[in-house]
Amino acid sequence: MRLDKTSNPAFNDYFWEKDKSSSEKMSVRGIILKSLFFILIIAGIALYVWNLYVSGTDIKWFVTGGMIAAIAISIVISVRSQWAKFLVPLYAIAKGFFLGGISSYAHAKFPNMPFQAIGVTIVTFFVMLVLYQTRIIVVTKKLRSVIITACASIFVIYMVSWILSFFGIKSFLWGTSWLAIIFNVLAAIFASLALLLDFDYIERHKNKAPKDKEWLATWGLLVTLVWLYVEILRLMKKMAIRF
Repeated sequence: MRLDKTSNPAFNDYFWEKDKSSSEKMSVRGIILKSLFFILIIAGIALYVWNLYVSGTDIKWFVTGGMIAAIAISIVISVRSQWAKFLVPLYAIAKGFFLGGISSYAHAKFPNMPFQAIGVTIVTFFVMLVLYQTRIIVVTKKLRSVIITACASIFVIYMVSWILSFFGIKSFLWGTSWLAIIFNVLAAIFASLALLLDFDYIERHKNKAPKDKEWLATWGLLVTLVWLYVEILRLMKKMAIRF
């Protein structure tokens, strides 16, 4: 999860206006095309892993390996943003393995739930886009600080919980208690709010930042959307089990 670099395309005339600067500047078109391309890659790999699971193949290592690789790649991109153009494709591949695994597991227990989660993710994206474009929610420095702090805290809690699991310590996060559900709801809310930071980043840097920054922006968009989908899927599973 990236904490301070965000991006997201907005589909309207304002964001689609012609470049007033040189072709070497970051453009929304470039981000959209890259994002769609990598989303297709993620979906393709996820479908491949899904089929492996259906055929009886043990995909545990695909899921674990994909998750670890995605985290490692994200950390490297955060530190060495100039490497984004080389690492974003690897990130997409890693996330494809991870999402393919968790989605196939969810579908096996709750048929069609992954498709429902995808639908909710898409609707959430456009709702947040409308809220940002109409300025119903204005991204101020204070709001940005709150969202970044909350996202960072959630990430740390997840990491600590994951590490503890290696020592046989089961965190409340993975259960279906009300506390676990409330945490999941909060995580989904802040994943949604992170989209506002993405829109704001694009508005402030389009046609100004170097062309290579499109890769960084694309990575940010993928991180946000994947995180939102995962939180929605986990929340739906918990609600289905509990009720």
